[in-house]
Amino acid sequence: MPSPSLPPSFDNTALAFNYKSDAALKKARFLFTVMSNPLLVLVGTRLVSWAIRMGLPVNGLIRSTLFSQFIGGETLEQTVPVAAKLNSFQVKVILDYAVEGKQGDHFYDQARDQFLRVIDFAATHPNIPFISIKLTGLARFELLEELNKRMVAIDKPLLARYELALNQLSPATLNEWGRVFSRIEKICFHATTKKIAVTLDAEETWIQEPLDALCAIQMELCNKKFPFVYNTYQLYRTDRLTFLQSMHELATSRGYITGAKLVRGAYMEKERKRAAEMGYASPINPTKEATDLLYDQTLRFCIDNLNQVGVIVASHNEESSLLAFNLLKEQGLPPDHPHIHWSQLYGMSDNITFNLAAAGCSVSKYLPFGPIEDVVPYLMRRAQENTSVKGQTGKELRLIQKELVRRAHSA
Repeated sequence: MPSPSLPPSFDNTALAFNYKSDAALKKARFLFTVMSNPLLVLVGTRLVSWAIRMGLPVNGLIRSTLFSQFIGGETLEQTVPVAAKLNSFQVKVILDYAVEGKQGDHFYDQARDQFLRVIDFAATHPNIPFISIKLTGLARFELLEELNKRMVAIDKPLLARYELALNQLSPATLNEWGRVFSRIEKICFHATTKKIAVTLDAEETWIQEPLDALCAIQMELCNKKFPFVYNTYQLYRTDRLTFLQSMHELATSRGYITGAKLVRGAYMEKERKRAAEMGYASPINPTKEATDLLYDQTLRFCIDNLNQVGVIVASHNEESSLLAFNLLKEQGLPPDHPHIHWSQLYGMSDNITFNLAAAGCSVSKYLPFGPIEDVVPYLMRRAQENTSVKGQTGKELRLIQKELVRRAHSA
């Protein structure tokens, strides 16, 4: 194992895939080969979604393919061996209850209670320091959209916009929002008492404003001494570095630590299409290069202010992951500084995750779980994103093939 003082080598496939058997590696090769064909992915995802709606017996097929590659299990208990195996390689876990698309207060309350159980579960496992939650699993999309619309029409700082927009809601809508706020507050407070951090996933721009306000409020309550609550910043958005800087100023003035999970983004095509259809300027950077530049600038800002910022480098980009390591080294900070963490999706970018861990970094796999029929939307998105993200599937295949060849030669 390399010295923790040395930067990680993301081409070291022996470290990257040490946790996978030959059979598991060959299955991963097959899956990424299929996902490299956009037509197959398009047809396959539609067929799977249709088959589930029709009640056809496809769970076994899903379980043996996409589910086993990208999901930790159907229940919390089934994630235990996965987390334990990752822990044996010094890799941590961000748990995500990946059920999507259910509507109504009954389901939102069920989701809240499940997140509370996830927190209790994580608190009993030393390598599960984070959980992830999605606001649209706890609130009606149209409610978020209405509040967002009111907020963006007000030319004030974030929390002032939020308060003024709340005053414009009808009593019934305000009560509904109160239930949403209560769910988030209960989750964040419980997580803080259990010493588990919470990351709130980013959403589409037209519902993001209320989420940003919720995050700021919960950070002030929970992040006095340690970053337990994190907002997610999609750096394909042109305004996110400026916004993060304003949130840092707010946190500094009010005496708490801001939490920032940095991602490139998940809704680019949808965002651009909506902007074109509705005739407003796209909020998305015009090129991937511009997004990469903004991501790295934001990363530099966070590490320059690491005493008052907690940052999660949630990236499948090797250059950004290595930049974070080198920036820490330049400042004489350890790669396992308590305010920085790296993370990649389970089933992807093992070359980054396991080589960072071997270099002494605090790094995790984002590990979703849930019943097969409920996590299908997540799985379909994984398949589609692997197809659309330029070079990602090809890179996965190249590394897997390299490791299989290495093993064959060393046998």
